[in-house]
Amino acid sequence: MSESLTYAGAGVDVDKANTLVESIKKIAKMTNRPGVMGSIGGFGGLFSPNFSSMERPVLVSSTDGVGTKLKIAFMMGKHDTVGIDLVGMCVNDIAVQGAEPLFFLDYISMGHLDNDIAKAIIEGVAEGCRQARCALIGGETAEMPGMYSDGEYDMAGFVVGAVDDHKIVDGSEIHVGHKIIGIGSSGLHSNGFSLVRQICFEKMNLTVDSHVPEFGKTLGEELLTPTRIYSDLIQGVLRSIKVDGFAHITGGGIDENIIRVIPNACKAVLKRDSWDVLPVFKWLQAAGNVEDREMMRTFNNGIGMAVVVPEENAQSLLDMLEAMDENAWLIGEIDKRQDDESHVEWV
Repeated sequence: MSESLTYAGAGVDVDKANTLVESIKKIAKMTNRPGVMGSIGGFGGLFSPNFSSMERPVLVSSTDGVGTKLKIAFMMGKHDTVGIDLVGMCVNDIAVQGAEPLFFLDYISMGHLDNDIAKAIIEGVAEGCRQARCALIGGETAEMPGMYSDGEYDMAGFVVGAVDDHKIVDGSEIHVGHKIIGIGSSGLHSNGFSLVRQICFEKMNLTVDSHVPEFGKTLGEELLTPTRIYSDLIQGVLRSIKVDGFAHITGGGIDENIIRVIPNACKAVLKRDSWDVLPVFKWLQAAGNVEDREMMRTFNNGIGMAVVVPEENAQSLLDMLEAMDENAWLIGEIDKRQDDESHVEWV
């Protein structure tokens, strides 16, 4: 008689997954906000929004991942911050349109389910949700034997937010004379890590445990610094100051993200050396002999969010950000663009 095969024998442990779900329920409950219905474990996450304060509510959504920054987490054996990155990469993309994040879902896939690692990841997701003031209402943790190397995994996130139609920030009112203010990043965020790894581990032959004097910490600690989540800050700014455009400085750097919010007839004139570039970017550029242009199109270089405001509001915004202990700088302005000109000019 042939041996009876089982799902567990094929590498998928359903009992272990069920145990994890029970842990996740407690973690997710800590992110609850008005509108959450039920708990983790159903076929779908339930959320009942209250749009009574909006004339015409518009839902705004985004999905993203963390990319090869996960490789640093694998090297470090530290998995409790990449969840913050996941939330940040999704939430920042809807926050720039004026949307308040409502709820978040995650997807985690690993070759063999490790409940300790999965729990650490989800605790990071929950922390990101708390920072963004959104609820973690569901997700999926998949065990996929043969798909990943031992100890490795991938993850993706999805967020839904809402904004009143007449309060959508879309850049349509930006015109010549508007000022551009940059708000500081926390570091690399979650972009450019394929180049980062090439510089650090192939060219410089460092390890995540290598102490880098310029950082005042180990290389791994610097590289795993979580992505800054700006949604709460943006909501506060919008309650006080008229803003006509936000740009999340993510993949593509300042150049390729600022043009996503300015009209075609305009260009952004950006001032070199107008803000404090964080040590990690200076170190990477020198260590990798990276040209200025490549740095600007790959990394945020210390600017995680760009804000485009009417000239008369620029100083008020800078004063407000200073009072909030934010690092912020006047980094440029909007000018008229000729047909054959680029949308970005550096001066």
